[in-house]
Amino acid sequence: MKAKVSIIMGSVSDMPVMQEAAKFLDEMEIPFEINALSAHRTPDLVMDFAKNAYNRGIRVIIAGAGGAAHLPGVIAGMTILPVVGVPIKSSNSIDGWDSILSILQMPAGIPVATVALDGAKNAGILATQIIAIADESVMRKLQAFKEDLKGKVVKANNDLSKITFKYKV
Repeated sequence: MKAKVSIIMGSVSDMPVMQEAAKFLDEMEIPFEINALSAHRTPDLVMDFAKNAYNRGIRVIIAGAGGAAHLPGVIAGMTILPVVGVPIKSSNSIDGWDSILSILQMPAGIPVATVALDGAKNAGILATQIIAIADESVMRKLQAFKEDLKGKVVKANNDLSKITFKYKV
């Protein structure tokens, strides 16, 4: 089995956030890999990773980073693959805004799809949607996931309808 999605992060300290993407991909039965790569501390490894990812069978890269958060953009600059950036509120972060803006504000021609701060689960969902375009079995799993989301909202509204207040109509 070869990985289709690569989850990378600037440091293993990002794993508590990034594991949410891994859990979703696992649930969808999509093969993935996880690595720590730093745009600042291991630039040669990052370049090797980005330039060889497609030939290794990777189809989507999820890149999480905190602080200056250059990793997703550096990767996007060296590959044709879609890159989903996860800004992470790290110990050296300015409430996460530095990470958000570093990933979001990419120059023309180097897009990075950016999810919410610490939003790795949404990154996993977006990667799944990209993979599902060419994989019917993944598409069916994704449709079931979306139906389950809808069912949770319907149930919540049903539960809310049973709550009584004097002036609730």
